[in-house]
Amino acid sequence: MKTFRLYLLAALGLLLLSTNALAQNAVSPYSMYGYGILNDNATSMQRQMGGVGVAMSSGRQINVMNPASYATMDSLTFLFDMGADLSLLWSKEGSAQEHSTGGGLDYLTMKFPICKYMGGSIGMLPFTSVGYAFGNEVRHGSTQNQGSGGINQAYLGVAGTYGGFSLGANISYNFGNIVNDLYAYPSTEGESLFEHVMQVRDWNLLLGAQYTARLSKTSELSLGLTYAPKKSLHGKSYATIQELVAESKADTVGMTKLSGKYFTPNMIAAGVAYRYSRACRLNVEADFSFQQWSKTPYQPLYNAEGGVLFDGMDFNDRLRYAVGAEYTPRVRGNYGQRITYRLGAYYTRDYLKILDNSVREYGVSCGVGLPTPEGRTIINIGLEWKHRSAYPQTLLSENYLNITLGINFNEMWFWKRKIN
Repeated sequence: MKTFRLYLLAALGLLLLSTNALAQNAVSPYSMYGYGILNDNATSMQRQMGGVGVAMSSGRQINVMNPASYATMDSLTFLFDMGADLSLLWSKEGSAQEHSTGGGLDYLTMKFPICKYMGGSIGMLPFTSVGYAFGNEVRHGSTQNQGSGGINQAYLGVAGTYGGFSLGANISYNFGNIVNDLYAYPSTEGESLFEHVMQVRDWNLLLGAQYTARLSKTSELSLGLTYAPKKSLHGKSYATIQELVAESKADTVGMTKLSGKYFTPNMIAAGVAYRYSRACRLNVEADFSFQQWSKTPYQPLYNAEGGVLFDGMDFNDRLRYAVGAEYTPRVRGNYGQRITYRLGAYYTRDYLKILDNSVREYGVSCGVGLPTPEGRTIINIGLEWKHRSAYPQTLLSENYLNITLGINFNEMWFWKRKIN
């Protein structure tokens, strides 16, 4: 236990040091609206399978999408998973085309046993991401829009299992700054900056349940369900106005508390997974999630004093469908046979509605899980292509190629070797 405490303290220290290191990897003008681009708590392995995970339970992988999965693990094992990605974006608006890149460290998660029937997890993931930069020519000058930041979540979760049923919960601390800048460049002299900042400091809750039924000696069926309640955000929001000349100071306007004005929605997700394991191993899963954003109050980011209004923006209920599969040819075969192959696809109707156009996103993904020579640690490398645009008017069309990398460390830290 002394060794465990040292590793746990070291891991907690790494999480604290990484508070500002998570990638805000959105590179989309769509992220200027609302809270930015939403993330789904998927690890690199899960992204290779289309982002499924509600019914997934494994003693060798960490699944933050459903905290009930923490109860499934070897009592002698400690898991540590970290991931990064690189995003290549091709966007098109009318005849104008643009290329950009983004990415970086994506998440840090850990999973550990508590007792025979209980497990826990701790980590940090992105909740939303904001990142964009574009300019416009206007009468008597030009403007430049820029945005950065996002909301991160540091979580602690625990789960227990008995008789095929598992229940779990994540308590997360959501924090981060969302910054939206508007630079005005008149054709005459002078430059101005209108800046809006949202500072989020809040707690959240995710509940999960799973049930696994054994169909035969080699196959089983799992059902999963998660729920997050609607709640008000805490923090503050304000705008500043500044003339960009020597010795000028920014004037703060529109200072307001987020409580009672900005909310996160009710969320429910369900999944079903089939697993077959004999000489080979096959996992197949399908998920559905619903977020009730249309009933979620949201005060526009910029007020009249700040000079900018988000006219024409509204919220949709967010719907997401995902399917994925992974296959290992031979669990105890040679190295090539022990490689895991993954494939997935998904469709999302996003929560953003711009000028009566719903934002949609769909994509396909694939990847491999490469075991290290000792066989327990897995290196997950994947590719993901996705398309984002609005409907019925396209507005802005975006195509992404994401390269994902995850390292899942699997260590026998609780096994005591005998001394001869």
